[in-house]
Amino acid sequence: MASLQHEPRVTGGSNRVSAVDLSVLNSKDFDDHKDIDHDQKPGWKSFLSFVGPGFLVSLAYLDPGNMETDLQAGANHRYELLWVILIGLIFALVIQSLAANLGVSTGKHLSELCKAEYPIFVKYCLWLLAEVAVIAADIPEVIGTAFALNILFKIPVWVGVLLTGLSTLLLLGLQKYGVRKLEILIAILVFLMAGCFFGEMSYVKPPAGDLLKGMFIPKLSGQGATGDAIALLGALVMPHNLFLHSALVLTRKIPTSVRGINDACRYFLIESGIALFVAFLINVSMIAVSGTVCSEKNLPSDEMDRCNDLTLNSASFLLKNVLGKSGSTLYAIALLASGQSSTITGTYAGQFIMSGFLDLKMRKWLRNLVTRCIAITPSLIVSIIGGPSGAGRLIIIASMILSFELPFALIPLLKFSSSSTKMGPHKNSIFIILFSWALGLGIIGINIYYLSTAFVDWLIHSTWPKVANVFIAILVFPVMAAYVLSVIYLMLRKDVVVTYIEPSKGNPIAQDNMESGNDANRRPELTNAPYREDLSDIPFPQ
Repeated sequence: MASLQHEPRVTGGSNRVSAVDLSVLNSKDFDDHKDIDHDQKPGWKSFLSFVGPGFLVSLAYLDPGNMETDLQAGANHRYELLWVILIGLIFALVIQSLAANLGVSTGKHLSELCKAEYPIFVKYCLWLLAEVAVIAADIPEVIGTAFALNILFKIPVWVGVLLTGLSTLLLLGLQKYGVRKLEILIAILVFLMAGCFFGEMSYVKPPAGDLLKGMFIPKLSGQGATGDAIALLGALVMPHNLFLHSALVLTRKIPTSVRGINDACRYFLIESGIALFVAFLINVSMIAVSGTVCSEKNLPSDEMDRCNDLTLNSASFLLKNVLGKSGSTLYAIALLASGQSSTITGTYAGQFIMSGFLDLKMRKWLRNLVTRCIAITPSLIVSIIGGPSGAGRLIIIASMILSFELPFALIPLLKFSSSSTKMGPHKNSIFIILFSWALGLGIIGINIYYLSTAFVDWLIHSTWPKVANVFIAILVFPVMAAYVLSVIYLMLRKDVVVTYIEPSKGNPIAQDNMESGNDANRRPELTNAPYREDLSDIPFPQ
């Protein structure tokens, strides 16, 4: 029979085997090819070798966009929207683990599978939407960095927005010392800020009963609650994170045995759970501190004004009880670190999206600079016209854009991870399928409801001439209809490309084709994908 040892293909495509029928192997073959090192490692050592992707992905849940929406939600609604954070992080854990499982089980990340599965028009539409999601996620990083520079050096926000282009070059200069060391430094600064909020929580002592009530009793009351809730979800669950996580797991050496794949999926789930639980605590602490401080009865008038229009640029006063005069400086340093650390995830996600959908590779420094320059344009215009307040509102808008774009990454992920043609025996269980689709459809339904009702409400109360309102409605309603129809199309379309190949007992040719990733029935996209070079270019420890 064919040997399990194969030379890597020139194309770099995955040789991942989802399941191997060991009955076709003799004992010598099995002894030669089983993953001895992996099986003999103690559990905790095996787990540590997989730590990394989940924590890098979790940085996206602690970026300036999350900080802005958390602080604003707390100031506007106290603890009422904590349940959104809880549901959002549970949902994030489910879908991030599905993204990791997809990469581990198929050997390909989400954008590669989308490229192979969908027609060319749909493929390019999904690519453009994914690129817009990366840009929308980059806007809060640009504005957060500008706010940090404003607090530290009193630089106008619009000038700080321009300087964020230079911060990209600085980040890339630091990467030569190793991304891992840079991540550790930035994580220390971000968690230092988290410690400050935890310290402030212990000082202001938010009522535990109110916190639990807000966390477990869904409620949307008060002006703007629905919009703030959607913004929270948009800031938490980011579409580009799904593409990123499914690719980052491929930087680990995962055995091709069924046991090796199952162990890797379990380890990535545990790691993501730990990372997202920490992110959940930090998000809750931000909302709790903002809600408690801004709801005090004897709050000075100047602080009340800042609570009514809370931005990242004015939120440092929340930490004064713990840090005193140095609070604003440390807050700004952590805010700067938050924005720059999130740049790493955006850069990698953009690279995977571009290479996966288009077979187009771009140097990371150029990719980072182009994405950042595109994000600078709306941020610069809004910061010049609207000042810090307008820039803060732009972060909310960017978060809502991410929430509306989520179905175009989420639905392919849910379908692929639940498909036997893609995952074989590693597809989702019935419980996971029902649970993930229920959450996904719930968020999609909320988005569509808010999109339609908000626009109709705007038309009713608009002060523009009726002719202008009619013209806008003629333009917008077809776009809304196209959005709904696109979501329905992705949900109902049947997958046609088979990426999982069942081994054929006693058939050496079929076994050899399966092991080398070749199959006559598959479309060329799946057998001509030089992506592993991009993945190995990420300097993660093995």
